[in-house]
Amino acid sequence: MEKIDFVIPWVDGSDLKWQEEKNKYSNKKENPANAVIRYRDMKVLKYWFRGVEKFTPWVNRIHFVTFGHIPEWLDTTNPKLNIVKHTDFIPEKYLPTFSSHVIELNFHRIKGLADKFVYFNDDIFVIKPTPESYFFKNGLPCDLWREDIYCLDKGTDTFFPHIILNNRLLISRNFWKRDVFKKNFKKIINPVYGRKNLGFLLLSKWPYMAEYTDYHTASCFLKKTFEEVWEKEYECLDKTCMHKFRTIEDVNQGSMQLWQIFSGNFMPRSYKNYGKYFELKNENSKLFDCIDYSLNNVICINDTDPNLDYEKVTKELALHFEKILPEKSSFEK
Repeated sequence: MEKIDFVIPWVDGSDLKWQEEKNKYSNKKENPANAVIRYRDMKVLKYWFRGVEKFTPWVNRIHFVTFGHIPEWLDTTNPKLNIVKHTDFIPEKYLPTFSSHVIELNFHRIKGLADKFVYFNDDIFVIKPTPESYFFKNGLPCDLWREDIYCLDKGTDTFFPHIILNNRLLISRNFWKRDVFKKNFKKIINPVYGRKNLGFLLLSKWPYMAEYTDYHTASCFLKKTFEEVWEKEYECLDKTCMHKFRTIEDVNQGSMQLWQIFSGNFMPRSYKNYGKYFELKNENSKLFDCIDYSLNNVICINDTDPNLDYEKVTKELALHFEKILPEKSSFEK
């Protein structure tokens, strides 16, 4: 069996030392991409580990990436667990960093990381038995051609459309789309995509990459992709990594995904089970049903609502995870 690692970064926004360090570099201006709610802890991380152990027991190793703080309940002696501090793998000139983009773009530098790995945010959970083939087939990451005519709500989001555009520009500098279609036609126009194939065919005549959908779910990577992009686009990645916080000038790990796709280094997968996305609200019946009945392999629970009754909702969330994952994992003391 090929080795597949999981990588999960985690931040404890209540850590006073981290707050002190963050405040040294903060310009005090409120940026939605770097707001306080982006750092608060839903207190359900232990269910991430329980889900991984129960539903993906085949995982080779888990790399837990942190500023330095560690949950008090986490058993750091577990042989499958590798605690990775930012100082262990991110070049010194980029530190300290409070940008997820910097952390993501340097994953390939983690010592001992397998050639194939899956990147999870700490709000992305496995909630049903999931085989290796969900993430990798024939040695390649499972992904999908995701080009679209229009897929961003530009009226409400003033930050992430810039990141999407920057990723597209990076790809357009390095790939001629018509050549990509010729070399990988059967991966781009594939039965698993269903009706989306029609849109892909219509866009195939456009020489540059159009809009694309950025799915917030577990992302599959080849380590060599990061090495290649850093070699070809050092100036662009270096510029992003010099930013202490996320900015509209950045690229992110989506550029690595697109690079794999445009290189043909992926296996087509269905849109239907690519992961289910939820935003945490004061009313979460669909999310809770999805957890209770394990309706998807992977779900994302994004915390974006500043008006959320946080204590109440996160306690409810923990109760629903407890229904399907009541037993401690070997990662807990």
